[in-house]
Amino acid sequence: MKNSKKKICFVTGSRAEYGLMRELMHLVNNDSNCELKIIVTGSHLSYFYGNTFKEIEGDGFLITEKVPVINKDDSACGISKSIGEGVKGITKALLKINPDIVILLGDRYEILSAAISALACNLPVAHIHGGEITPSCYDDAIRHSITKMSHLHFVANNSFKKRVIQLGEPPKSVFAVGGMGVDSISKIKKLSKKQLENELGVKFLKKNLLVTFHPETLTRSNKLLQINNLLNALGKLQNTSLLFTLPNADIDNQMIIKKIREFVGTHKNSLFIKSLGQVKYFSYIHYADGVIGNSSSGLLEVPTFKKGSINIGDRQKGRPQAASIINCMASEKEISLAIKKLYSKKFQESLRDVISPYGKSGASLKIFKIIRKTNLKHITIKQFYDLN
Repeated sequence: MKNSKKKICFVTGSRAEYGLMRELMHLVNNDSNCELKIIVTGSHLSYFYGNTFKEIEGDGFLITEKVPVINKDDSACGISKSIGEGVKGITKALLKINPDIVILLGDRYEILSAAISALACNLPVAHIHGGEITPSCYDDAIRHSITKMSHLHFVANNSFKKRVIQLGEPPKSVFAVGGMGVDSISKIKKLSKKQLENELGVKFLKKNLLVTFHPETLTRSNKLLQINNLLNALGKLQNTSLLFTLPNADIDNQMIIKKIREFVGTHKNSLFIKSLGQVKYFSYIHYADGVIGNSSSGLLEVPTFKKGSINIGDRQKGRPQAASIINCMASEKEISLAIKKLYSKKFQESLRDVISPYGKSGASLKIFKIIRKTNLKHITIKQFYDLN
């Protein structure tokens, strides 16, 4: 007898993108008319990045297939090899699972591999968080490429919806549902300060900052100079606890990690964590004064906490920003001035009125309802939509 359940397969390659999809995965898993399948790849399966697949299992999900792709080579050749290994492994997994639809989020190269695999298998793809722009990173080209290999599009706002349609996608397939990060924040039960200190080994001081700095993958900026400038600025802070998280598995990330480890080794007020996991990550932001670096989380999620984000350089250039974002270039002087502004009375008072440009919670439920009711038969055949 044919299984009448809609088989929905998620592919996740990083701790950040899994955190955004988790609530949607729970909705699928708890629906009697759906069957959840999960392919785990990328940094999830790397000891170096904290084996974060264990967080997925800890949330009660059964991982269907694991596809290792990460290697120690963070050069262009190493990244290209990982993409190829991903296409090969995920294609095998998809042929084995044979889902009705594949759910992808974002713009990581591991997710590009998944989109290519789904295309080769003639499987429908739903893409989340398309239409955004980050021109200083190859994520930008990856994101738009995934859009062209997808059949349902769930974007964060109407500006992104317009951009996806500009890429030739039929308007009826593009849905502005809001940002996924807000859903996760509203569902998480936060830990106490004492619990965080015990579990992380961190000590909260008078001032507390979360630091995440990723390499810019397309600009010709000097990444060594950038991270040195950031660390020099942070090294001057007094009575400030600094919690560093790992940068993404991108080109030149090993050099950034090396410099952070050296800094932490000589500064007792700092700590370096491979992966916080979403509960600890959101809990720390709740108690911290703000975040500093160039992570998309500083723009997508942190404004919901009414906390400031210091956004360094051009990595996130092009994304909508709340009034809580302080932009600066990667010079020691500008970073120091941005930190000074973060702690100013005027800026702190302004945070009470901050509104996230990524909307309120509810995106996951909107996506789930659309996927559940959509007839997926023949959806992979689509016409290019020409603008008038």
